Amino acid sequence: MPKTTRRRFLKRTGSGTLAITSLALSSSKLASLPAGARPPSTSTLPKHQALDVPGLHAYPLEHSLPAGEMLELCVSSTARYDLSIRRLGVRVDDPESDIIMAEFRDQPAVPQPIHPGSYVHVAKALSGSMDAFTVECWVRPWMTGRLQGVVSQEDKESDDGFALGLGEDGYVGFFMGDGVSPDEKVVHRTARGVVIKNKWHHLAATWDGREKKVYVNGELAGTWPFPGPFKQGSHPIRLGALSQGGAATHFLDGDIAMPALHAAALSQTEIQERVQLRGLQQPRGRGLLACWPLNEERGDAVKDVSASRRHGRIINLGTWMIGGPSFKAAVPRFGDYKPSRDKDRGHGLRLASDDLYDCRWTVTHRWKIPSDARSGIYTARMRFEFDGKERFYHCTFLVRRAPRKRKSPILFVCATNTWRAYSGTPFAITPVEQKAVWGTGGHGPDRGLPSYCLYRSHAAGQGTYQMGLRMPWPAAGPYVLYGGATDYSHLMRADRFPQAWLEEQGYDYDLVSDVDLHRDPGMLHGYKTVMIVGHNEYWSIPMYRGIESYLRTGGNLAVLSGNTLGWRVSFNEDCTVMECRKVDAPGDQVPKSRRGEAWHSQDGLRGGPARECGIPGCLLIGLDIIGWNHPANPRNFGPYLVERADHFLFHHPEKSGLKAGDAFGWAGEGRMPMANGHEVDIRLSTFAALQSEPSPEGGIVPPDPKGIVRIANGVLPWKEGGHAMDYFFRQIQPKTYQGGEMIWWERPGGGRVFNAGAIGSGWLLHLDPKWAAVMRNVLHHFGVRKV
Repeated sequence: MPKTTRRRFLKRTGSGTLAITSLALSSSKLASLPAGARPPSTSTLPKHQALDVPGLHAYPLEHSLPAGEMLELCVSSTARYDLSIRRLGVRVDDPESDIIMAEFRDQPAVPQPIHPGSYVHVAKALSGSMDAFTVECWVRPWMTGRLQGVVSQEDKESDDGFALGLGEDGYVGFFMGDGVSPDEKVVHRTARGVVIKNKWHHLAATWDGREKKVYVNGELAGTWPFPGPFKQGSHPIRLGALSQGGAATHFLDGDIAMPALHAAALSQTEIQERVQLRGLQQPRGRGLLACWPLNEERGDAVKDVSASRRHGRIINLGTWMIGGPSFKAAVPRFGDYKPSRDKDRGHGLRLASDDLYDCRWTVTHRWKIPSDARSGIYTARMRFEFDGKERFYHCTFLVRRAPRKRKSPILFVCATNTWRAYSGTPFAITPVEQKAVWGTGGHGPDRGLPSYCLYRSHAAGQGTYQMGLRMPWPAAGPYVLYGGATDYSHLMRADRFPQAWLEEQGYDYDLVSDVDLHRDPGMLHGYKTVMIVGHNEYWSIPMYRGIESYLRTGGNLAVLSGNTLGWRVSFNEDCTVMECRKVDAPGDQVPKSRRGEAWHSQDGLRGGPARECGIPGCLLIGLDIIGWNHPANPRNFGPYLVERADHFLFHHPEKSGLKAGDAFGWAGEGRMPMANGHEVDIRLSTFAALQSEPSPEGGIVPPDPKGIVRIANGVLPWKEGGHAMDYFFRQIQPKTYQGGEMIWWERPGGGRVFNAGAIGSGWLLHLDPKWAAVMRNVLHHFGVRKV
């Protein structure tokens, strides 16, 4: 009777079946793709467990392109579909007004999998004979409900290698392969509960040629006989994963620090010394096979400091700047804390089984944007059937002016960072109805697929600190709602209203994304007016400095946005990943007890609210956010009331007909829509008047910048519900119906700002002729004339 090897044991018991994606699609699949498809970028990915994504999903490689460039569209679909490329028309909710630029009918189904899960891949494996061994690693698990790899060089279908892992209910497992034995002979497990979630543990597994031992925090947790031999095999080393069929799987949901391998069995005394060092000092000695201090704090390269040079590469990013076991993360909110000066901070890397920031899908369609295409918001609209029902998927992208075309008077900045921030369910099944409500966390259940955003944590509870741009973003669709009963939107559709109004009125404009502004802040110069619209909440330092420079040189800024400049973001070098570490305000992803994790990996600077990161909105645009209310409740909305009826914006060159106390920015008494609702912004002096408790230690409410004139005040019925805050994001109960403040500001440092202080301000331009007259006056005084 043949021996029951580990491989045969797995096959006999039926365990270990999983889907695996190879390095490239088969030739038959490539042949089924539309003409011009290119090989998938998964060719750069080591073999990795794959997940199927039912339905239709898509993203452009670049979500903003100049006229004359090539749109590259990546589609995954389990059904045939019709595709049309459209420039969205002037009737916001009517696709019949769209301009159809190109059509591709009856496209074949092209299912493309995804490969979530972050870990460190080390190609150079252990080799040679070995009569003693130790693997050690600090780990802080985010969950303990399943099998997870910590440090491994193994495969579930092989009888050699080693693995240190965690199992259900917090046991530690230690595998050493002898080349012949099944799991029950070579996999040993501690008692359950020796590891608990959200606490750092030092794990050490040793073998002295006779016995295997596992230590947790320096204490012996298990001993088992194992005479060897130890067969390492040729598998790659993985930090934070195991392997099956050559593919990475069983990803760790946890933080790791100072993993190391030794060609010796460390004694309990030596292990306890390692525990006392709390991950701050690298192990030394001739027997060191590998050590990864994880002190890079950015990028995907991980250095081995041993002589063996077993350097690694992070797959699917992971998260840097979390500190190590020695880190006291509850750093002060206000002060001069800097990670580089904290000698006890240490280093760690956070891993997640659902980390995914680039689908790496094949380009399925290419379309050359005409060189004379008008700048605007475009969509790839796909009609398909799923579950027997017709559906329409919209993949949004922007077209900028051609590089050699003369600048228009207006630069219109779309709030694409916010569209991305709310993209919590990139693989949601497309709703049947044209208009559907997408909440802060997305639409529908996660279905076992990555479903996180800057308002929704990872599946195991890790806060979301970054978002990938090469991912589907259906939340940025043209008909996505945020309030069903009110027909209210705050993402792309919020930007569409002022954009369509400009076109209806005959104004010429160029349109760009937040990322375009981040990449080239100097693009602002030469425009008579820059318009910030919708829900432009997420700003990078280059965006802020660009607007600041533009204003200093006499520029004009029109803000039809609310919760503008709420959070700081940064981008990696190729602008494919957006980082944001939200802390100390509602919606935070960094708990206050871990405030020290708020420093960005991409630039090393403090993250969180923009006003606490050196880029306060009130000093740039005059206002900052007071809070929010329920966007689906019509009673939570209100208009503006005129305060400075003598102000020229109400009279010149066009008479608005508004008098002191008149309401505007609404559809009429008791009728939706109304401009003030969801999120609105106020002046610093108004914050000070509303504050009900002393400022926190180190916190100061600055005075209003000089020159701000409030010409109208918004009405927001807080008694109907909502969450109003003081300047320090502490909840207050306003005694008035304080809504967004409409201001005119001739800045002493240069430039002029008109700020309507509400996300819904652009929503009403089509419906309220008096408000539209005020806005035309604003543009007139900013030097803009109709075509």
